Amino acid sequence: MDVPIEVIRSNVAGALEEDLGTGDLHKDLILDDSPVKGTIITRSSGILCGTAWVNEVYRQISEEVSVEWIHEDGESINPSDQLASISGPPTALLAAERTALNFLQLLSGTATRTREFVSMVAHTQAKILDSRKTIPGLRLAQKYAVATGGGTNHRIGLFDAVLIKENHIVACGGIESAVSRARDKHPGTFVEVEVENTDELVQAIRCKVDRIMLDNFTILQLREAVRLTRSYSTFEDKTIELEASGGIDRSNVVRVAETGVDCISLGTLTKDIQSLDLSIGFKW
Repeated sequence: MDVPIEVIRSNVAGALEEDLGTGDLHKDLILDDSPVKGTIITRSSGILCGTAWVNEVYRQISEEVSVEWIHEDGESINPSDQLASISGPPTALLAAERTALNFLQLLSGTATRTREFVSMVAHTQAKILDSRKTIPGLRLAQKYAVATGGGTNHRIGLFDAVLIKENHIVACGGIESAVSRARDKHPGTFVEVEVENTDELVQAIRCKVDRIMLDNFTILQLREAVRLTRSYSTFEDKTIELEASGGIDRSNVVRVAETGVDCISLGTLTKDIQSLDLSIGFKW
């Protein structure tokens, strides 16, 4: 997934504005602003992600700052690894330090968590999907991190796919009516329906939707859903994807994947974040 540079610039500008405000009061403590060197290091193991945001932080702070990366996004990193070398005026480096690390540790944490789940189900066909449960203003950044960790992006927002959920079904008078209206108003758009039981599953199958989200299904129910959907596709020229969702974590994700579902969506990838422990050391 590629994030437009305009989005990265906007992310960074907002972050710098909330940190610097009217200006860094600490710059007056620097007696000599001659260029110094620094190193970004990690105290955690994980997957590196967010280098473009770090580069943009330093670019917006000062054109005199140089950043040279030793590791790239998507690479595994281990405690004490040097991730990048930086150089420039101390006032610029110190003003950018916290914002740069915030982006890097957040996105690396998201990528790392994603890689963990992806690795757990690698022996199955199931893809790990993200959700819209992201930090406001950083959706594309976090979805980029999920992709960097080996996950697959679900819809970006409410504008690029139709996911018909319980309230939509009630408001429209049923699954068939909701699907029909979605296709009539937005022809050619990917349509998914969330179902909570086998009866709703059968209705969604008959509507030939693109994907069905199986909400909080038990392992036995997931297996039956896979059987029913695959049986349908044997007689119809339509492949319907099945997505398991709800109540899935480290303790059961493997069993869920082994039922044969096509994908598993996890809000935990982007909302339950354990940031990597990163720091910057300077050579004065």
